[in-house]
Amino acid sequence: MNPTAHDPNDPRTIRVDEFLPHPPTAVWRALTDSDLMARWLMPNDFKLVIGHAFTFQGTPIPQAGFGGTGHGTVLDFTTEKMLRISWCAAPEDPSRLESTVTFTLQPEGTGTRLFLVHDGFDPDNPHQVMARRFMGGGWPGVAARIGKVISEGPA
Repeated sequence: MNPTAHDPNDPRTIRVDEFLPHPPTAVWRALTDSDLMARWLMPNDFKLVIGHAFTFQGTPIPQAGFGGTGHGTVLDFTTEKMLRISWCAAPEDPSRLESTVTFTLQPEGTGTRLFLVHDGFDPDNPHQVMARRFMGGGWPGVAARIGKVISEGPA
């Protein structure tokens, strides 16, 4: 199945398709190394262990019901191919967002095609509608930053 086949107007899902001029090994490392992830996403305590609960620390976005701390759990992964995490609001955040983000890597020439699917937005929750709008505009830039972090090398 093509991870990009979708209805672009689906209010429950964000989909990104980004080509990165780096091999899957490098993209995988950027997706799963906590220090590298902090450079392209947010500071975190991520560990690549199924069931590991972690947090992201970001800038609060009150309009989207985000207080600045996101919660996640590693749900599944296949090394250098797929990473699936939960992406949830803090219990006190009014958005009550409970979603999943799946990163799929496909080798393409000398690089990698990165597909991102962020699914689970409730179109009846105004905070989640706003969160989807913010993240829908943000995820493509985040995907591009992954490539920049790889190009820059270790901090």
